[in-house]
Amino acid sequence: MTKLFELIRAEVVRRGVLPFARFMELALYCPEYGYYETKKDNPGRRGDFYTSVSVGNLFGELLAFQFAEWLETLAASHQPSTVSICEAGAHDGQLAKDVLDWLRIKKPQLFEQINYYILEPSPRRTEWQRENLKDFPNVRWISDFNAPTLQHFNGIIFSNELLDAFPIHRFGWDAKEKKWFEWGVAFDGEKFVWERLSNSLVPQNGEKAGVRGALVDSPFSILHLPSALLEALPDNYTIEISPAAEDWWRNAAGILQSGKLLTFDYGFTADEQFSPARTSGTLRAYFRHHHVDDILANVGEQDLTAHVNFSAIQKIGETAGLKTEIFYSQPKFLTQILEKTLKAKNFGEWNSARARQFQTLTHPEHLGRAFKVLIQSR
Repeated sequence: MTKLFELIRAEVVRRGVLPFARFMELALYCPEYGYYETKKDNPGRRGDFYTSVSVGNLFGELLAFQFAEWLETLAASHQPSTVSICEAGAHDGQLAKDVLDWLRIKKPQLFEQINYYILEPSPRRTEWQRENLKDFPNVRWISDFNAPTLQHFNGIIFSNELLDAFPIHRFGWDAKEKKWFEWGVAFDGEKFVWERLSNSLVPQNGEKAGVRGALVDSPFSILHLPSALLEALPDNYTIEISPAAEDWWRNAAGILQSGKLLTFDYGFTADEQFSPARTSGTLRAYFRHHHVDDILANVGEQDLTAHVNFSAIQKIGETAGLKTEIFYSQPKFLTQILEKTLKAKNFGEWNSARARQFQTLTHPEHLGRAFKVLIQSR
């Protein structure tokens, strides 16, 4: 048994049943033993999953090309004293390096004007990033959105496969009792098991208050469904809700004075959330590029992820005054950038290596199948 296993077991024993959101938080982000704290090489061939960054440097170069266009337009129209890029979920800093390498070579004047911030609460991951980005003096690290240097932000705030890794709450439908319940984690014998949380204040249809206040204004409002749909739901039908991801987007939108807020991730709209094909929800575990059936096994050794509710994220940004510019597939977004690079003279040669990377990023049998792009602006 690992130290992380013992740490989580002790908390489960102390509390009886642990909300899954807390289990996921510890499994992924425990400062000493969590999956993302100890697995520097978890993306890529040697790790547990592929990302757009692990395909090669093309993803970062295409983003840099598009970022340059946006920042030059912003600088010309708003004339801020500086323009900035803020990346969250930077892992080891490779994507930042790919973006900054291209900007330094192809847009040297703009490069000198940019402050590149990395939003990173983990000291260990900050060390990885500092090593990878030691040649870029314009990179700054911050631990949260409250940093004074981020207030009145002019520029681009972005993340790549971040929102899907925020802790989620899992809710199941009790067809007999006609009500929702929350799944928690208990300990039985020598393993973690699923168990209903008896003390979870799950909002039900017709209730005005729930776990986080007014039902209609909370992340849990998705549980407020038409009676006809509830009647059709099978017993134990499960969905996930991530208040942490929604709070992150709300905080990002709150500091954006002018510019873009965007994310790359996989997920659904609210209308797509309920499907006969997903009776167990979208929560998945991955180990060495294989889907693992037991979500609660191999704690700290496997990745945990769930699809993003893009409708909720989009609504939060719009409520904060942002305008939704784009919500569609990653292949469409990258193809649009590709078309602009072919007309430009400064992107660089489209050689066979770049072509292979682009195919991996956009082909439906590779990374192009599930990833979406949401871009909002002020």
